[in-house]
Amino acid sequence: MAPEATIQPASLEPGQVVDGFRLEERTHRGGMASVWRVTRVGPRPANTPDVPLVMKVPSFLGGEVPTTIVGFEVEQMIMPTLTGPHVPAFVAKGDFTRLPYIVMERIEGPTLRERFDAAPLPVDEVAEIGWKVATALHDLHRQHVIHLDVKPSNVLFRPADGARGGEAVLIDFGLARHDRLPDLLEEEFELPMGTAPYMSPEQVQFVRDDPRSDLFALGVLLYHLTTGARPFGNPDSVRGLRQRLFREPVPPRALRADCPAWLQEVILRCLEVDPDQRPQTAAQLAFDLAHPDQVVLTARSERRQRSGALTTARRWFAALGSEGRAKGAEQPSVRSPIVLVALDVAVADPVLLEAIRETVRRLLQTSAGARLACLAVMKTNLIAMDELVDADGTSRHVSLLVKLKHWARELDGAHPSPAGRITFHVLEATDPASAIVEYARRNRVDQIVMGARSSGSLRRYLGSVSAQVVAQADCTVTVVRAPAVLP
Repeated sequence: MAPEATIQPASLEPGQVVDGFRLEERTHRGGMASVWRVTRVGPRPANTPDVPLVMKVPSFLGGEVPTTIVGFEVEQMIMPTLTGPHVPAFVAKGDFTRLPYIVMERIEGPTLRERFDAAPLPVDEVAEIGWKVATALHDLHRQHVIHLDVKPSNVLFRPADGARGGEAVLIDFGLARHDRLPDLLEEEFELPMGTAPYMSPEQVQFVRDDPRSDLFALGVLLYHLTTGARPFGNPDSVRGLRQRLFREPVPPRALRADCPAWLQEVILRCLEVDPDQRPQTAAQLAFDLAHPDQVVLTARSERRQRSGALTTARRWFAALGSEGRAKGAEQPSVRSPIVLVALDVAVADPVLLEAIRETVRRLLQTSAGARLACLAVMKTNLIAMDELVDADGTSRHVSLLVKLKHWARELDGAHPSPAGRITFHVLEATDPASAIVEYARRNRVDQIVMGARSSGSLRRYLGSVSAQVVAQADCTVTVVRAPAVLP
């Protein structure tokens, strides 16, 4: 059966029907995504929520940062796993092979960003907002998800309904990590990810698996709501981000005389560099914000200025040797094997792609618990400008992602593992072989499967990508050749 026609996000317009949802009005247009108010066409399927709906559609036109593309995949993977009042109800999603989107509940209430314009706020309101956000984070963490991008625009509030409602709702899971699903962002990138003012020290150090990172971000929100200022400014470089590893914020009571000691204690505890010195769970933080009289005060509560230059210097030297539990840290020895299939889906011979598919199918059938990572490398120029879009205007990155998914479709039935065990990755690199080897090494891949092109003078002169991978990889490499065609 022929695949359905691809829909370009830029071509969407009011009145158009996409997979049973009518686009009514575009309510937001950002650089990376648009949000449409939509209504369902036809009867509502069983077991789907009866709520007002929005459709989030990425704006992939070429030239976007690759993390935004992967981030949308992450959000599509995580949102269906979430339930409860503190997240929008998930309704449907569309695949990259036609039109990527997420349909979810429309939250009618305001965002936290609106309250920041009025900061500093009364202490009671700061505590109430903090309690609501901490409660939402606790519910999220119980579902094995760390948000990793807690900021004012990503917190909404349900409309109050008498004594009910008003709960905080967390949105935008593009940077999130699910403890029981592959972390695509960590696997593909080696850079701090988050929104600069709210990133925790461990995020700056490339660590994405600590729920207490969200409590640091909430501490930043509380500081801003209390004082009207950000504790670490808005740095625009990694060097600026790293200052929070050794430089303390100005104590809130130095900026606001009526800030109570208990609130300063809570805020500065959240902003500790060492996660072990912060509240250990969002539930503990919510309790402190709801019961100020129970907060145990320490020297933090009485500070009126930052620590001196000597203390800052000591912390700076300590930070030099502290890169956290960087990627590649040892994991439990008992784990499912990871199979990486590296595909040149843009130009490879269909016969070779089928031979690789058959090899992978056999591997998966003999190891039901295996994880399969499908990888393509988008070769970029070292100096010259890169062509970022195809002839039809589609992002090259997205085009490769779609081709990977089409290739993997015919593996259906070969892999009985749960969703998320087959993942798709597009890397951008000047040297494809080195990119494949580094990905495999960083993610502790057990076996690489890839194709070998036919012989030729250019291949003999430069050396094939597969030969370079075989020579450099630390794991088993299976090189597949297309079967010979008999005359």
